[in-house]
Amino acid sequence: MAARWPAVAAVAGGTALIGLHGWSYGNWINDDAAITFAYARDLVDGAGPVLQPGAEPVEGFSNPAWLVLLMLGKVLRLFDTGAIFGVPDYVLFPKALGLACCAGVLAACHFAVKRVTRWAWLVTLFAGGLLAAIPSFVIWSLSGLENPLYALAVAWLAALLFRAVAEGRVPEVRIGLCAGLLAVLAALTRPDGAIFVVVYPVVALVFARRLVPVLISVLAFAVPYGGYLLWRHAEFGRWVPNTAVAKNQQPPSWSDAGRVVEPVEYLGWPVVLAGLATVALAFWLVPALRRPLVAWLVPLVLALAAYCVLNPEPGGEFRFATPLWTMAALVAALSAVEVMRALSVRWRAVLAVVLVAAAVPSAPALADSGRGFANGPVVPLCQIAERYGRLFNGYADTIGLRAGSVLLPDIGGTALTSRLRVVDSVGLADARIADLVSTGDFAGLRDHLFDEVKPTFIHTHVPWSDVTGLTSDARLAVDYAAVVLDRTGKNGDWVRLDALDGDDLVNLRAYARVTVPRVETERAAAVTGRCGDVLRPGQVP
Repeated sequence: MAARWPAVAAVAGGTALIGLHGWSYGNWINDDAAITFAYARDLVDGAGPVLQPGAEPVEGFSNPAWLVLLMLGKVLRLFDTGAIFGVPDYVLFPKALGLACCAGVLAACHFAVKRVTRWAWLVTLFAGGLLAAIPSFVIWSLSGLENPLYALAVAWLAALLFRAVAEGRVPEVRIGLCAGLLAVLAALTRPDGAIFVVVYPVVALVFARRLVPVLISVLAFAVPYGGYLLWRHAEFGRWVPNTAVAKNQQPPSWSDAGRVVEPVEYLGWPVVLAGLATVALAFWLVPALRRPLVAWLVPLVLALAAYCVLNPEPGGEFRFATPLWTMAALVAALSAVEVMRALSVRWRAVLAVVLVAAAVPSAPALADSGRGFANGPVVPLCQIAERYGRLFNGYADTIGLRAGSVLLPDIGGTALTSRLRVVDSVGLADARIADLVSTGDFAGLRDHLFDEVKPTFIHTHVPWSDVTGLTSDARLAVDYAAVVLDRTGKNGDWVRLDALDGDDLVNLRAYARVTVPRVETERAAAVTGRCGDVLRPGQVP
């Protein structure tokens, strides 16, 4: 038992470092995460896979494995119920899951490297420190999104193969079976996770050259994943998530290769080059690492390839790079510790100086990145819930509207709090709009919205209102009246004229004059997640 304490301490210490960094982002949860929250609520409540009860089934999520964990939390009354220790559980539960997954990543690291080094605890702690130093990893691991589960699946797949190569057990059918199942977990956590199905076949064919375990691994992946694809098509009529259609994800092209420099520039060229040199030294100086490290370089390269292929996320702070950071940290930590152990005292000092010097330019840049995000995080859930969910409920109450709809591009917090039917102008949770957006048919989109959907309320803001042409369409001025607008006339709230009666417009504008400035003033508080213990339809500011 005493021998386990260093491992426990290393995993706990590394996780604590990640959590300490995450503390700087407060209770921030990304609004996209709230889309999955809404689906989890409706599935548990019996409404089906829908954004809101009564809506058409559309796969507006792309993370079914993460969705299942949220559903389990709701069933156990740990999520979407109230506050725990004074913190809303829609904040605490997904962040706790994220930290648990980070601990699992470090446990995978220790499981793998203890086979090849006496300093497994140091490698594990160092890996945790490296991950904690990368704002992108911490931000998205504690964002409420599926990133930490994705990292966990990839880390354990890599750890399994690292140990298998080190112990000469790659050809075992059991290894192939486990590798296939871990690849399924990655693929059902994020669509791009399907790329990791090739990790075991590549490693097995390099080190074992046996076809049977490769076939077993592929079948272990294909059967459950194929089953989910069949269910998806039967339920939603698509072979891919509706979100992928809306985002118009394109097949890979050679031009994607140029994006490889983006994560390098984020970390800094000196530290990346120093890391690559350290890995090269590990191959040269530590023969026992050569074969196992290859098993880690394969998922590392695939994670980089997946990042390059995915459409960039505007202002996303490298949202899709989480498995890349995970594998880079594991490889770098093991290589650095083992190279230091292999060198003489003099050369250890030289290498230490080189690594520290390489990290010097990166440290302030990464710190600035983290501080910048803390001051202005990407689309906070609470801002959306307050500004678009609760505020539009107030509009509806002001004019006595019993049933209606609201069109806007930010739907996570809105779906959790709005009593109106939410129409997603981006198309993430609307199949018809997704088809129009993906083909760039914005004229058709406007026809669909103004002539068929006819939403009661519309919220417009740049750049999406410019892209879609909503504010320049004549039907907006004919069929709608502005409730509140900024000086540009492109950002604001609109109400359909045929929903009004008597002094309704006057009352709406009076309500907006008082409420909107207060809501906007409170946006700073909403950034850190202070928007109440529960989010429920019908709430008002």
